[in-house]
Amino acid sequence: MSEASAHIDGTRLTVQSLQTLVKSKKIKTVISPKALKSLKNQHASLMARVKSEPVYGVNTGFGPLANRVLPKSELINLQYNLIRSHAAGVGAALPERFVRSAMIVRLNTLCRGNSAVTPALVKHLCACINAHITPVVYEHGAVGTSGDLVQLAHIALGLIGEGNVYAKSGTKSSAVALKAAHLKPYALQPKEGLSLINGTAMMTAIGAEVVWHTQRILDFAILNGALALELVGAYGDSLDPKLHALRPHPGQIEIARRLREAIKGSRLIRNRSHIRARVDAAEVTQLSEVIQQVYSLRCIPQIIGPLYDSTERAKQIVEVELNAVTDNPIYDPNSKMFLHGGNFHGDYIAVALDQLKIPLTKLILLTERRINFFLNEHTNRSFPPFLNLKTPGLNLALQGLQFVATSTAAHSQTAAFPHTVHSIPTNADNQDLVSMGTDAALLAHTVVKNAYILLAIEMTVLAQAVDVLKVKTKLSAKTRDHYSLIRTYIRTVTEDRSLQPELEKLIFALQEN
Repeated sequence: MSEASAHIDGTRLTVQSLQTLVKSKKIKTVISPKALKSLKNQHASLMARVKSEPVYGVNTGFGPLANRVLPKSELINLQYNLIRSHAAGVGAALPERFVRSAMIVRLNTLCRGNSAVTPALVKHLCACINAHITPVVYEHGAVGTSGDLVQLAHIALGLIGEGNVYAKSGTKSSAVALKAAHLKPYALQPKEGLSLINGTAMMTAIGAEVVWHTQRILDFAILNGALALELVGAYGDSLDPKLHALRPHPGQIEIARRLREAIKGSRLIRNRSHIRARVDAAEVTQLSEVIQQVYSLRCIPQIIGPLYDSTERAKQIVEVELNAVTDNPIYDPNSKMFLHGGNFHGDYIAVALDQLKIPLTKLILLTERRINFFLNEHTNRSFPPFLNLKTPGLNLALQGLQFVATSTAAHSQTAAFPHTVHSIPTNADNQDLVSMGTDAALLAHTVVKNAYILLAIEMTVLAQAVDVLKVKTKLSAKTRDHYSLIRTYIRTVTEDRSLQPELEKLIFALQEN
């Protein structure tokens, strides 16, 4: 079977296509011939320009040292010094997929043809991606204004044969990995070190994964919500399209529509006609049943509708950034001029992800409240304590899971605080207002991981509630499938046991399968 290929030209990368490239080991990344052609004369134009004028980061120092003009004999040393000095990250190593994703984003940016790098650099970066030579990059270091300088410097370090890279057996030196792939360490040309590390590739790569997972989380949250509505015998009018048309936020309308689809065919959802008939015939005014559910059940479209809207907005911003030129200075081939500016500043990504993790945390809190509802006999008034199928008091059933849900929800509330506002000037006050974009992306990803934990716990609770009521055959087709999915990983809890191994498998399945 021939190997599939994905053409990179700087203009067509999406959240979905990036995830496909990162996850697949069978798709070869190929540089568009048009992109290679556009790169051909740019570096020559750059070298001609620096003979007669200063060009930032090419024949000058960096940051507050930009007024130091350097001799031609030092231009290549300058690029190596930049990479080596900035490869100073500390802390935990980032997941390999984040780094591979950032490499693809950087390749896409360079293929736009505005960074004045040589075709040889782009080919080398592409070859390393295809050989799965992925440098080890560390968590702490970037402030997100000259882009992700520290993290991207570790990627560049790997390309020149220094530092370590991921391998099946752990980590190995980049020089060894390049030799095994029949590649030589790349020899930098003027400006190329700067073009590799000056940009938003890391925060954008992580942001793309956050958006992709949030879309999945919404899908599972809708199925959980639908199943919860069935289990309480909810009234269908809370999802009536006429109701939501009167408050026409796109997310609210879309979530209500998906919930209606999910409960279609259910024999548990009720309408209000029998209540009206009873009220007409009765002399007393107090009813024995609840006529309106609590907000975590009745207001699902209104609560997670904003998450849908924020996800769509974040996706739009991330996809603009995926195909943007984010280094400095930028070459304009029409005027043959170098434009000095700040496209590397990460506030667009940082703000989008800060805005996304807030409604995502609200979904987590919504999920936690429903977990409490079904486990708390005093609240639901319909189920045994902690959905116990044996002997309450002797058996604890799902009691332990609620502690995990509460702890994880509280952790998410702290992580949800907007990180963009934590600007601290740096670089001798040259970078006097920073985005903290990569850290904002990592915190948003923490909230994503927590959301999967809460969803998996709620699924366990909902499936147990189905078994308590013995209503599987009355569920809608979609929620019955959802129940079956849960039961693939979590067995009904009768005798107490540790649920940790099963829960981990369910969480992994939700994230990856």
